[in-house]
Amino acid sequence: MYRVFEQLLQQNGVTSYKVAKEAGVTQTALSNWKSGRSTPTTKTLQKIADYFDVSIDYLMTGKKNFNNTEDILNPKDEKDIAKRLEKTLSDLENTQEALMFSGELLDDETRELLKASLENSIRIAKINAKQKFTPKKYKTDKK
Repeated sequence: MYRVFEQLLQQNGVTSYKVAKEAGVTQTALSNWKSGRSTPTTKTLQKIADYFDVSIDYLMTGKKNFNNTEDILNPKDEKDIAKRLEKTLSDLENTQEALMFSGELLDDETRELLKASLENSIRIAKINAKQKFTPKKYKTDKK
């Protein structure tokens, strides 16, 4: 995902510092994203996407074949994503060892980062599955 962000920086001739300042995103969030320590929250991704006038999906995947998740995901898909996310989080919370890092319980901030990362991963998997398994006669060319 950060690769797409770097491409947008180059295409628009801006620095990550300028984007962070003008979009209201912390430098720490961008630094953690770049190093792979965390994935930005949906709110942060939206701020960055708005800054570059692209969709969150484009920011995450680099694919231009859809403008936003509403083009691909319907309300049933959104419910499925929410259910899958809640089930995954519930399973993790019921297994205390899974919510530990270096022998310590996750703090609230780290738990929220995990939740955002899981949601983004589930969303991307859902979009990819729909694109892969939708019969050609139902596909539309959205560019």
